[in-house]
Amino acid sequence: MSEHATPERFPQGSPTGQLFRPSRRRVRLIPGLQLTLGYTLFYLSLMVLIPLAGLIFKTAELTWAEFWQTITDPIVVASFQLTFTASAIAAGINGIFGLIVAWVLVREPFPGRRLFDALIDFPFALPTAVAGLTFSQLYLVDGWIGGFGRHVAGAINWVADLAGSGAVLAPDALSWLNFPYSTTNTGIVIVLIFVGLPFVVRTVQPVLRDWDTEYEYAALSLGANRWTILWRVVFPEIFPAWLSGLALAFARALGEYGSVIFIAGNIPGKSQIAPLQIVTKLDDFRYSQATAIGAVLLFFSLVTLFAINGLEWWMRRHETSLSG
Repeated sequence: MSEHATPERFPQGSPTGQLFRPSRRRVRLIPGLQLTLGYTLFYLSLMVLIPLAGLIFKTAELTWAEFWQTITDPIVVASFQLTFTASAIAAGINGIFGLIVAWVLVREPFPGRRLFDALIDFPFALPTAVAGLTFSQLYLVDGWIGGFGRHVAGAINWVADLAGSGAVLAPDALSWLNFPYSTTNTGIVIVLIFVGLPFVVRTVQPVLRDWDTEYEYAALSLGANRWTILWRVVFPEIFPAWLSGLALAFARALGEYGSVIFIAGNIPGKSQIAPLQIVTKLDDFRYSQATAIGAVLLFFSLVTLFAINGLEWWMRRHETSLSG
């Protein structure tokens, strides 16, 4: 009973008579600190800390020279470059268009908004292998978009055959309309955009929903234009959440494997991502080399998250100092 809120009377002579006021004691709806804290530490240790420690210990089986030789192998370095570049591009694109999507879903009423809002979580629920298979069917040379020029040429020739004039175009006459998948890694970026979009939208949406639009009307009444209101009034408020979503999308893209493997060319040194390098090492029973590559990805993911959290902390402190 001592841990629950208890009614207290105001002092004698108070004009409010026998009104109740809440106790400032903390209300605990689940068992107390010792049990919940113990469960929290056990769960985090079992699911996060121990696996990460296992990765580090396995990597430690290598000497420093072997570790350095593994992560500086030209094929591994090329896979790192492709992974980090594609992840950064995908996170940047999601940062722009994810913000627009979140804004529309919160501010603009339109038919089917709830349906589109639910579809944002689709990449969370869809198996990554299914996503990769779907995108590959679209963007490969034989896909609807990947082979668009060839499909158009085939349609023209079909119509010409019906007219009795025979084929008028070579099958590759309109190849410039094909999606440039085979010569670039654009397909990898597209898949990473797909898996990272929900992180930006879902982190920005609650902040926009809770934002008081009275500030915008106040700025408008003072003569600010729409761009100034958006950039100077709204964006600073949603910036920490937007940055968090961006970092989560980037970190998620770094380790993506299941969907990328279907659409990447998987050519060593050219279109092979770092997670595929890990799988290749595992197939060759070189577990320590595989964990060494994984440790590099883990390091940069943690650095990204810590940097974003540090930036958010600094911004909150700066805002507090300004308001104080």
